Amino acid sequence: MSDEKTLTKIPHFDGHYDHWSELMENLLKAKGLWSMIERGFVDPLDNTLLNDHQRELLEESRVKDHQVKHYMFQAIDRIVFEQIMDRSTSKIVWDALKKKYGGNAKVKRSLCNTLRREFEVLDMKKGRLLMSTSQEY
Repeated sequence: MSDEKTLTKIPHFDGHYDHWSELMENLLKAKGLWSMIERGFVDPLDNTLLNDHQRELLEESRVKDHQVKHYMFQAIDRIVFEQIMDRSTSKIVWDALKKKYGGNAKVKRSLCNTLRREFEVLDMKKGRLLMSTSQEY
């Protein structure tokens, strides 16, 4: 079976950006698409005159950018997808995910606090549920 026929397992983004980004970077490098994240893709102005070779290169770049976006959109859930305002290029999507979920301690602390609050709310709901069921008996 050829490489193009095998199914690619796309790493699912579960909120742990550092782990996901390493896996995704490896996938994109293996597919020859990492340059779309490193250099990005810029569509030329509408009035730009291109020769045939330049048009072919432009179309190749567009297809590669769409492939990378496809992989990333498959990796994220609907809620994360909706938080990315500008989805025009794969680099913009990558940078948005990196800014929101990656790297710095302030972001990680904020995510931790959010998860802690969600847990506390769930715990309170569970406590109310237990109280209401015990009162029924």
